[in-house]
Formats: sequence, C-alpha cells, structure tokens
Amino acid sequence: MGKHLNIKESTAQIVPFIRTGEYFFKKGIKAYRHRDIFKAKKYLQRANHLEPYNTKTICQLAIVLTELGEYQQSNQLLSSVMEELNPDMNECYYFLANNYAHLGLFHEAQKYARLYIDIEPDGEFIDEAEELLELLSIELEDGELELDEYEDDLIMKQEKAKHLLEQAKFEEAIVLLEEIIREYPEFWSAYNNLALAHFYLNRVEKAMVILDDVLTKNPGNLHALCNQLIFYYYCREDERVEALLQQLSRVYPLLVEHRYKLGATFALVQKYDLAYKWLRHLYKQGFQGEVSFYYWLSHAAYHSGHEEFSRLVWKRVVEEMPEKEGTEPWNGEETIVQVNELKQIIEAKCLSNEQEEQFCGIFLTHTLGQQDQVDVLRQLGPSLMKNTVIKPFYQYVLAAALSNRESYDFHSGYDIACILFKAVDVKEAPALLEYWFRLYIRAEQKHCEMRNVHAWAAAVLYMWTKQAKKERISQAELAAEHSLSPSTISKYVKRVNMLLQ
Repeated sequence: MGKHLNIKESTAQIVPFIRTGEYFFKKGIKAYRHRDIFKAKKYLQRANHLEPYNTKTICQLAIVLTELGEYQQSNQLLSSVMEELNPDMNECYYFLANNYAHLGLFHEAQKYARLYIDIEPDGEFIDEAEELLELLSIELEDGELELDEYEDDLIMKQEKAKHLLEQAKFEEAIVLLEEIIREYPEFWSAYNNLALAHFYLNRVEKAMVILDDVLTKNPGNLHALCNQLIFYYYCREDERVEALLQQLSRVYPLLVEHRYKLGATFALVQKYDLAYKWLRHLYKQGFQGEVSFYYWLSHAAYHSGHEEFSRLVWKRVVEEMPEKEGTEPWNGEETIVQVNELKQIIEAKCLSNEQEEQFCGIFLTHTLGQQDQVDVLRQLGPSLMKNTVIKPFYQYVLAAALSNRESYDFHSGYDIACILFKAVDVKEAPALLEYWFRLYIRAEQKHCEMRNVHAWAAAVLYMWTKQAKKERISQAELAAEHSLSPSTISKYVKRVNMLLQ
C-alpha cells in the first residue's frame, strides 16, 4: 500500500493574503532591477502609502524618481527623511547633490556634495561624491555654462512656486511669483504661472490681464497663448476660442516641451485631431512623459478614430494609476437628464449649512464631465470661498478640474473620498462621503496625520458599516480587500473612534 498522510480533522481556516508595504517594496525592487522604472515607481508609491514612515522605501522611491527625471519630487522625499524621520541618513545629502546637479543648480549641488564628504569621509558614495564635485568645478569654470548664485536662486524659487501650485497653495504661490517677477522682469514662465494661480482662484479678469501683458512684451509666447485658449474655453467665449485655435493650428514648435504643451492644450479643449497629431508625434519619438501624457494621448487617439491605439496607450494609464480603471475614453457619457439631476444634487449640498454636505457636494463634481464640473464649481465659488474651512478643499478640486492633471498632488481628504466612493453602491456614496467629511473636519482640527489613505478609508468604511448601516463586517475581510494587515486596520479603527468621540 502507498504511504498516507496522517490528517487530523479540524475546522478549516482561511488565511487572507495580505499585501503589506514590504510586499510592494520587494515588487518595486524587482521591477527596478529589471529596468521597468515606471512599474517600480508604482509599486514603491503603493508601499509608501501603506508604510509612510519607512525610510528605506522613501529613499528607494527617491532614487527611482531621479531616474525618471523627477528631481524636485525626489528632493522633497529626501528632505522629508532628513527633517522628519532620520537626520542620520547622511547618504541623502549625496542624492540631493546629484539631483541639484541635474536641475542645473550647481552651487546647491556643490554644497550638499561637500556636506556629504565632510560627514561621511568613508561613506558608501564617497567616490561618487568626489567625482561629482570635480565635474561641478569644471561646469562652473566653463564660461558658457556658469550659473551664478542669482540664477540658482531663480531656479529654486521657480521650483518652489511650481510645487505650491501643485499643492493648491495659490495665495502663497502668488506672493512668491510676484517676487520672482520683480527680480527677473523677463522671466516669462513666472508670469504664466501667476496667471494660472489667479485663474484657479477664479480671478479670471486678473489672469487675462497678466497674459495680455506677457503677449505684449513677448509676442508669440506659446505657453501664454495656450493658457489664453484654455481660459477662453472655460469661460465659453467661443469666438475668441475659434480665433486662437486658427492661430495655434498653424504653429510648428521645435522644442519637445512646446509640442507637448500644444498637444495637451488641444486635447483639453477637445480638438482631438490636432491633439493627436502632436502627441502621437512625441510618442513615436520615444517621449517619456508623466501619466497625464498617456491620458491625453489615449483620449485624443480614441476621439480621432484610432481606438486600437487608444486602448494600447490606456493600459499604461491604468498601470500607473489603477484608480482610473472605469474612466476609459470609450465609456459612454451620461445623458443630459442624468447630468442635470447630478447638478441639482451637487448644488443643494454645496449650498447647505452643514460643512460635511458642502465637502460632499464639491467632491461629487468629479462625477460630471470636465466642462460641466468647471462650470458648476465656478458658479458656486463665491459662496464656497467665504468659508475658511471649505475654501482650501474647493480650491484644490477646482485646480485639479481646470488643469485636468491626472497626477495632481496628493490630498489626503480627497484621495480617501475617492477610495470610499468606489467602495459602495453609487446610491450609498453620498451618505458615506458625508460621514467621512465629518470625520475629516475633526481630523484637520486635531492636525491628524493622514498619509496612509487606504488604512483610513478601510477604517472609515468599517465604522460606517457598523454604525450607520447597522451591519456586521469583518476587519480581517476589509484588511484583505485594502491590502492591509489586521493590526494596521485595527490601529486606524481606534483613530476613527477617537475622532467620533
């Protein structure tokens, strides 16, 4: 007779497969070693969301961002490690020096390279740091490439202003941009960003005046013309839109940056044939843009009759941003009746006296088409901007809608709402969102950290299901669905409970 295993009868147990931060970190490292940098970025960002204080993950993500040319974002991560998590991770000084060198900030690069060498004379990257210093000395001695401290200061301020815009801190960005313009009156990029900041704050006339000033002093400035077209489009000034479209359709820019700006602008104003011409051209040249490039390219391709190519490109969008699944260009749009019903619901919530309803109404505008979303937000802006609690969230959502940035800067309240919105039936979503935003207001008042958005969302969903719906739900089940460990979800349930008290 063959051998048999001695099996004891027991109650079957299901062990959930928990995808922790370490799990995604290892997948990110594996992708990085196989030189799939975009996939490595995606996995490491997921790991960072799940374990936001893991310095090993943050530093590896910073290295990946450097390879993708996202030097400023990499520096922000490295600075957060040194300032908030572990000031003894001296290798961050070398990584900062390397990033500043790529940005052309040679004096800053020198400073951090020397700092690393002084602190870590036998460090792992000492040879690289010394070689970098030698290269920097050559660059700074070259008359054609020399950048003085004033130029370094300009680039630093411009990068900071850009980051403030991405964070929806428009008033702060305006102050800094006006300072740049006073010091560098022919730095046109600052004017264009200043116009955008005012436009995001719904100061349309002020934004238009700034662009007119740019085009008077620097006729043919492509960024100013593209921004002007977008402003006219959102203000529904059709005759001016058509005149500018005629002008821009005859432009043939040489710089890659200008070709992308032109293609993305055409896509944003729904001139898809013109958008496809430029974005497809960049794609064939091997252009590697952020996810918004592939988003616009997929939309332009689909609406220009290139459905197969659109589906191919859309795979890249979903790979980098899985939450975009279900928003494909070929998905049917709502009927006019559905849109009008949604608008009525949103308006009622935004004009409510309850702050959680106002937050919910602002968030629900994302279920409208982009043009309708902008129209509703701009219409309701005067009343919403009066409330200092609501105002920052309103500005964030309006800026995201106007720019249609598919990789808009992180906002915990909004990102948690997105996860919750997709977790329940659409009819239940408003009640769940109001429950969340009531907690969010309290969390903001108590200055709660909310970086681990998936853990917060799972904990909120757990408490809402138990309290509001009076239904049983398992923490282990939710943990598995959100790729969390049972101990993590338990910890965040306690945090939600504290806010409820």
